[in-house]
Amino acid sequence: LSIGPNMSPLRLQKRLASQVLKCGRNKIWLDPNETNEIANANSRQNVRKLVKDGLIIRKPVAVHSRARVRLNVIARRKGRHSGPGKRKGTANARMPQKVIWMRRMRVLRRLLKRYREAKKIDKHLYHELYLKSKGNGFKNKRVLMEHIHKRKAEKSRTKMLSDLAETRRSKVKEARKRREERIAQKKADLLKSYADDDNKK
Repeated sequence: LSIGPNMSPLRLQKRLASQVLKCGRNKIWLDPNETNEIANANSRQNVRKLVKDGLIIRKPVAVHSRARVRLNVIARRKGRHSGPGKRKGTANARMPQKVIWMRRMRVLRRLLKRYREAKKIDKHLYHELYLKSKGNGFKNKRVLMEHIHKRKAEKSRTKMLSDLAETRRSKVKEARKRREERIAQKKADLLKSYADDDNKK
């Protein structure tokens, strides 16, 4: 077999070295100053000896830098590189409406549960607001909280008004009772005075 000007005479040694060092042939470095000695190595054992002597070396792994990728990720977090030209799927494919709905429901239901456990709302109001949330009554957590505060304020106001009305009613009742007692007393006094007058005559 004649060796051409571009063909390597150390093809066998490269193959054996790649098997010994468990890597590809392109990763093998043969010392160009010691080609004659390397050419004599025609067995794996000889190749192992050359590796030990440092005439055959496994090249280091080429650097595959992630620096640019990291920079790109940081930029994406800021909202860059996500314009119309970078989008492939529909808006619903990229962020499904169902997922948004599920997240919102979980947030609202968690809030309602927390409020019920903390005795901020009773079970009746909890049930009413739970169904309202399910029926798309509240856009977000803030709206629900405002609604709860409003309902609680209304409830306390109605309770205050009812208490005021009750006290007013009881006052009026007591006043009427006292008036009736006074009239009865007056009547009794008048009758007594008439009876005394009749006795004197």
